[in-house]
Amino acid sequence: MNTLFDKIWDAHTVRVIDGGSCVLYIDRQYIHEVTSPQAFAGLRQRGIEVFRPAQVTASPDHNIPTKNQHLPIAEPQSAQQVATLERNCAENGITIFPIGSERNGIIHVIGPQTGLTQPGMTIVCGDSHTSTHGALGCVAFGIGTSEVEMALASQCILQSKPKSMRINIEGELNEGVCSKDIILYIISKLGTGGGTGHFVEFAGSAIRSLSMEARMTICNMSIEMGARGGMIAPDEVTFEYLKGREFAPKGEEWDKAVERWRELHSDEDAVFDKEVTFDAADIEPMITYGTNPGMGIAVSGAIPSGEEFDAASKASFDKSLAYMGFKAGEKMAGKKVDYVFVGSCTNGRIEDLRAFAHFVKGKKKAEGITAWIVPGSKEVERLAIEEGLQEILAEAGFELRQPGCSACLAMNEDKIPAGKYCVATSNRNFEGRQGPDARTMLAGPLVAAAAAVTGVVTDPRELM
Repeated sequence: MNTLFDKIWDAHTVRVIDGGSCVLYIDRQYIHEVTSPQAFAGLRQRGIEVFRPAQVTASPDHNIPTKNQHLPIAEPQSAQQVATLERNCAENGITIFPIGSERNGIIHVIGPQTGLTQPGMTIVCGDSHTSTHGALGCVAFGIGTSEVEMALASQCILQSKPKSMRINIEGELNEGVCSKDIILYIISKLGTGGGTGHFVEFAGSAIRSLSMEARMTICNMSIEMGARGGMIAPDEVTFEYLKGREFAPKGEEWDKAVERWRELHSDEDAVFDKEVTFDAADIEPMITYGTNPGMGIAVSGAIPSGEEFDAASKASFDKSLAYMGFKAGEKMAGKKVDYVFVGSCTNGRIEDLRAFAHFVKGKKKAEGITAWIVPGSKEVERLAIEEGLQEILAEAGFELRQPGCSACLAMNEDKIPAGKYCVATSNRNFEGRQGPDARTMLAGPLVAAAAAVTGVVTDPRELM
């Protein structure tokens, strides 16, 4: 009667403390330049060494520029953070994929891509979107800086066990609907607190039909509905994705690993604390209109009137619309767009770039649009060039940049100017997320592509 989450969590529980907290063993810790410096400083202050450096992997991603990576980082704070990460890794024997190296990229892209992330693992990182790795059948979640230090020191952290939740998406997806639309739809229905206190397993025929990269997008944004993390049971799609990757098991070890991984699923009679089901046929290409990921609607739809909200929710709704410069009841289609950003740990994988490039092929970037097409890793960049995507983009008026978190968050040079509208394939749209007073509309690669060639919010199905 165990869920997939129970099986992995319980197998990694070293001890249960009075009060219910668990000492949880961590198989792999990922670190980057933003949330690790204080953790290493804490270790030095206490005279403690990293317990198992071989199980820690680092990559700078948040602060790095996406142009001219062969040059020194221009922003002093960013340069300092990246240099500090490199120094901390060198001093502690931790593997790091430095900026410009073949393995560098957004940590939540390169983990699965290299085969470091494997089914059944517990994975942590000082980054909310660690939940991405759950797509491979892992218990993966973000932790705070003090917990980063705890994991470095002991390979364990102290955690309360979350409740379990299953979200089923059944049926066939409509034309023009991608995984980003699925998760934005779910969050729009459940709200930003719909998963609070739970670890979510995504299931159903529509989920099983998705590629690994599409599954990563869904698990990546599970935390945007308040969940502790998201996961999908491994299957043949998972195994095919991992086979042959650099750090995946090889030969007989591979066969043994797959045999173990096949057992990683929720039992037929497993009971979840909460379970909901949605019909895939109800999902359309989505876009957000407000300042949290739950404020999403079909791109062909209209902003709610606000009459359905209680007083507190109405106040937040009105504040969001005022920030965005929108009005209740307005259609989203046709609204002006200034910037388009394709990238991030949500939609910076090769499938995302393929979808965007194939959509804009034979078309031209709209006048007045600034577009940042940013691969999630050097490997994605390499594939985009080898497959001719870079040429397709260039012919349409777009530039393929170098890998990094880029305009997902205002921690590097790629910031959206105040008052400008950006259709972004990233994960958060709160006030100032992409720059002071920047206005963000979250969407998938196809909606972003449609906006990029028309200059306004457009239903991609009209151009397919």
